[in-house]
Amino acid sequence: VQCLEMTTKRKIIGRLVPCRCFRGEEEVISVLDYSHCSLQQVPKEIFSFERTLEELYLDANQIEELPKQLFNCQALKKLSMPDNDLSNLPTTIASLVNLKELDISKNGIQEFPDNIKCCKCLSVVEASVNPIAKLPDGFTQLLNLTQLFLNDAFLEYLPANFGRLSKLRILELLNYLVSPDVLEQIHSLKELWLDNNSLQTIPGSVGKLRQLRYFDLAKNRIESLDADISGCESLEDLLLSSNMLQQLPDSIGKLKKLTTLKVDDNQLTSLPNTIGSLSLLEEFDCSCNELESLPPTIGYLHSLRTFAADENFLTELPREIGNCKNVTVMSLRSNKLEFLPDEIGQMTKLRVLNLSDNRLKNLPFTFTKLKDLAALWLSDNQSKALIPLQTEAHPETKQRVLTNYMFPQQPRHDEDYQSDSDSFNPTLWEEQRQQRMTVAFEFEDKKEEEDNSGKVKVPLRI
Repeated sequence: VQCLEMTTKRKIIGRLVPCRCFRGEEEVISVLDYSHCSLQQVPKEIFSFERTLEELYLDANQIEELPKQLFNCQALKKLSMPDNDLSNLPTTIASLVNLKELDISKNGIQEFPDNIKCCKCLSVVEASVNPIAKLPDGFTQLLNLTQLFLNDAFLEYLPANFGRLSKLRILELLNYLVSPDVLEQIHSLKELWLDNNSLQTIPGSVGKLRQLRYFDLAKNRIESLDADISGCESLEDLLLSSNMLQQLPDSIGKLKKLTTLKVDDNQLTSLPNTIGSLSLLEEFDCSCNELESLPPTIGYLHSLRTFAADENFLTELPREIGNCKNVTVMSLRSNKLEFLPDEIGQMTKLRVLNLSDNRLKNLPFTFTKLKDLAALWLSDNQSKALIPLQTEAHPETKQRVLTNYMFPQQPRHDEDYQSDSDSFNPTLWEEQRQQRMTVAFEFEDKKEEEDNSGKVKVPLRI
């Protein structure tokens, strides 16, 4: 319990004001915070400041009903009452004509009153985790709305005039939305979160969202991506994980500003050659698909830093992958790779490389150029990040290769076996790199290194 003394003509923040230790009549309280106080009703004390109160926090209580007197606080600009037991939002909310931010998330509210339209200053509405089945038409008259969060609601459709919200920048609809047709009208959108829905298609008209930068469509039922997606010319992050995509349109190569592309856990059998046009791409994840090969144009991804293609059917890598010289983390776990191209030695910034569960017989000798390599995973039950490598002559070509006791790799027979590499997180490994041990390649004789006929031991030492 906190008792506040106030000097005249000075705005202060009051927290829990149960006692009246106030001097003077010109004091102004603009902010009150009653969060986490186990309240069952709105404290009557706040009504003493209904003319000056601008922010009210009632977070995480057990309030079931909002009194009418609360809506006499017409100076309110922010009303925060998430995680309560509210079942409805009274129509008297129309009185809060200066309200800019409203947070009613984690309650039991089933609908907005239509006269919410009177709160014309509203710019941020957080109403996630409520059983809201629909939005009233009046909601589309909130023309100053810039951020709207409706995750985990019961929405299936949006009002037909939803596109009138021309200032909307961030829209999150992680729930049961069936049709996003009206979204194309909101040309101002910069972030659109539609993950964890039941979407089966994305209309090509979404391509009209030319200002969109972040688009999350993960965990839906999307079978195809319309070629007009290329109209989203400002896209930087496109997340399509866990859908039913069988192919990507060639037009995806026109998303020139894309830095992150995730298409993992789909049904892709190939990647378009135009993937190489994504010159700014830094993170690319195509794991858990049905890819048998990668296009040679992948070598044009000069900005690529993280690349994952786990759990596919890759039998070889294109030689051009060596041109991805900025890659620091690459994971190719659970494929059918029998050999790696010599050009992989050009990827000199590699720090983490996962080759577990393949059919490799050895590694190319050019691996000795990977001076920054800090983790090399070769086996499903490998307990150490690095193991010693030594040179041998290939029995057929007589070329020098790198090998150890783990070669040749054999595919797993026990599908139920859970290994350490199943939870391998290359991004986490990259963050912890500085705390781990580094690798040093040492040669007994540099002259012998240049002599392909000699047999030089090249220990990979920790």
